[in-house]
Amino acid sequence: MASSGNKNINAKLVLLGDVGAGKSSVVLRFVKGQFIEFQESTIGAAFFSQTVAVNDATVKFEIWDTAGQERYHSLAPMYYRGAAAAIIVYDITNQASFDRAKKWVQELQAQGNPNMVMALAGNKADLLDARKEAQAYAQESSLFFIETSAKAATNINELFYEIAKRLPRLQPVPNPSGMVLMDRPAQRVASTSCCS
Repeated sequence: MASSGNKNINAKLVLLGDVGAGKSSVVLRFVKGQFIEFQESTIGAAFFSQTVAVNDATVKFEIWDTAGQERYHSLAPMYYRGAAAAIIVYDITNQASFDRAKKWVQELQAQGNPNMVMALAGNKADLLDARKEAQAYAQESSLFFIETSAKAATNINELFYEIAKRLPRLQPVPNPSGMVLMDRPAQRVASTSCCS
């Protein structure tokens, strides 16, 4: 969820997509301005944060970069639960990657936050001309669409900036439901031992 106070917004953002789509490269380019040619696969998930100034607010993204391997798919709901935004990344040179991106969109639409800002990012734009099929799919699914290249640093900052602009401006979130812990003075336990 996104929470705000004094025009400062904290927004949980999750990156989802197939293995090798370039999720980690997109987030590394955004957060650190770096590109690593041979990035190792993410195991489980990785966490990053980055702040963006947009209009009259400051958005601090709390970014969860999830693993793309199928064996980690069951962990994904733990990361997208309560997310204010999601970026579904696919490799524009790989049709199977795009097909799996559509499945992520369907899962988020069925199980994710109904107010989630979703972006479909066709990564590796440096390798292939723009693809019309993905743009049409994004439009019919009400997704923000952009093609990126983490390698060439194309549209990476624009992707996150556009998401920040689209986040709903929320009021401060009340205490979440769950267990409430109260501070109580420690009660002295009567001791029957010889030494106290």
